[in-house]
Amino acid sequence: MSGISRNAMLDLLGMLRSMDYDFIAPTPASQARVIARPDRQVGATVADLLGWSLPCRRDALPPALLAILAAQGLLEERPDGLVTAAIRVSNVLGQLFLHSRYPTTARDAVFLGPDSYRFADYISRHLAGLPTEARILDYGAGAGVGGIVAASLHGKAELTLADLNPKALQLASINATFSGIANHGVMAQTPEEVDGPFDLIVTHPPFMIDPVRRAYRDGGDLYGGRLSVDWTLMAIRKLAPGGRFLMHTGVSIVGGRDVVRDAIQHAIPATGYRQDYRVLDPDIFGDELDNAPYAEVDRIAAIGLCVERATADHD
Repeated sequence: MSGISRNAMLDLLGMLRSMDYDFIAPTPASQARVIARPDRQVGATVADLLGWSLPCRRDALPPALLAILAAQGLLEERPDGLVTAAIRVSNVLGQLFLHSRYPTTARDAVFLGPDSYRFADYISRHLAGLPTEARILDYGAGAGVGGIVAASLHGKAELTLADLNPKALQLASINATFSGIANHGVMAQTPEEVDGPFDLIVTHPPFMIDPVRRAYRDGGDLYGGRLSVDWTLMAIRKLAPGGRFLMHTGVSIVGGRDVVRDAIQHAIPATGYRQDYRVLDPDIFGDELDNAPYAEVDRIAAIGLCVERATADHD
């Protein structure tokens, strides 16, 4: 995918917008159930091809769209004459986002799903009071949903997209450009490696226990919560006075205890920062509890964390 043309992908997104393309990405578990149905083995619509990642009949799809995908090496021909796409497009808050096709098994996959919608909604409710020309960082940007939604809703922003995955930075930058947002990308392993300061930092860390250690999914120890804690502590040091850090993540509840909340509240300085930690959904990805790494976990909850830095040291 590294050789794809930005202009071609922007043309693809423009074509989809002109078609009123609309696809809302479900959870992987829901996706698997839907495409396992007998009547969902072969697709016949653009959403089947670019949303559900189904093999489709070529003659049912717009030739111009297929031509763009083929020219970019993103259209795969099957021996049975059907075609599949190596890319996926989803709608989040009215904006189109390129991301990786289903299933996201590759280590450098760029994931977008229901968490992205919760993340976007959480951001949309915490933008009031930012400077007119806000400096925004989306760390661990993935497809860029957080930073793009924040910059779009704010209206005038300087957007930095940071990730350790070159594929993610490529797609996030195209998505941002299509949304009309000036942006630049930074390859970074941690928030500490990105030059600040920023008025707003948004992040959606990987939070699962993933034995395969896929970058978009594996959250490290603390039952998958280590990156959520570490990124919070690194990022808040990059905030400008009066700046704001917004995180959406998943946390494991173990023996009735939120292990991430305990770690964050213990580590954030008692003065100079104000935090609001709230549950957005008490029970997500319940199917994961069948897996051995989650044997001690009661449930996985989605949370939102807002940390505001004081405008001055004495605030």
